[in-house]
Amino acid sequence: MAPPDANIHPVATGRAAETVARHQDPQELTFYSGWFCPFNQRVWIALEEKGIPYQYKEVNPYKKEEHFLRINPRGLVPAVEYRGKAIYESLVLLEFLEDAYPSHKPSLLPSDPYERARQRIWIDHISKAVVPAWMRLVMAQPNEPEKLQTALNELYEGLRKLQHEVKGPYFAGEQFTLVDVVLVPWVTRDNISAEHRGYKREDVGAGWVKYAKALETRDSVLKTTSEQDKIQVLYDRYLRGEAQSEAAKAIRAGRPLP
Repeated sequence: MAPPDANIHPVATGRAAETVARHQDPQELTFYSGWFCPFNQRVWIALEEKGIPYQYKEVNPYKKEEHFLRINPRGLVPAVEYRGKAIYESLVLLEFLEDAYPSHKPSLLPSDPYERARQRIWIDHISKAVVPAWMRLVMAQPNEPEKLQTALNELYEGLRKLQHEVKGPYFAGEQFTLVDVVLVPWVTRDNISAEHRGYKREDVGAGWVKYAKALETRDSVLKTTSEQDKIQVLYDRYLRGEAQSEAAKAIRAGRPLP
């Protein structure tokens, strides 16, 4: 029997569907995407920000086709095929796009070496302290109040630390950078934790409310976000503790995210 996640809506919707329609012609870079995946949206946002030509191909990683498994043997999105060569992992891909397309502006990494290093420090913070806490919160069950509250406190702690570093309106100031790209898919999904797990942006801080608003209204974010009701259906499985994604399995087992 196929896992329940295999029955997700098959294609992007809303503005994201319009973006998909504009990227059907073959290009030197093919983007293997799952519209629903926050890790995947990071790369999609970067492609749109930089105006890199790409061909969009939708993948259901729970129904893995042979060609996609040759691109990424792990069977996970995002992945790209660049001049016939395969690359995957969202953070790797974000830096690859900066290196492979230096003439495509804006740059999503500062030019100053110190500021570039600082970006990587806070990207690591998001990867280790924010995303896992968000997922633990969403997957915590209402009949486990202590576990739920612990996850909520961990998420607030991780976000407050990040908030103190935000210059505004974006992390590095006026420039939209990789820290923003890495974080924003979870900002656009925080309505899930707000509606079902007691999360409030205001409880992080007033600065966080402003920062989150700037992120979620960025045009590249809006162009890669599908309709909320389709996203909600996917996260209903996380809220019920039934999700079978590799990330969900890792959270249950107490392992780092894949």
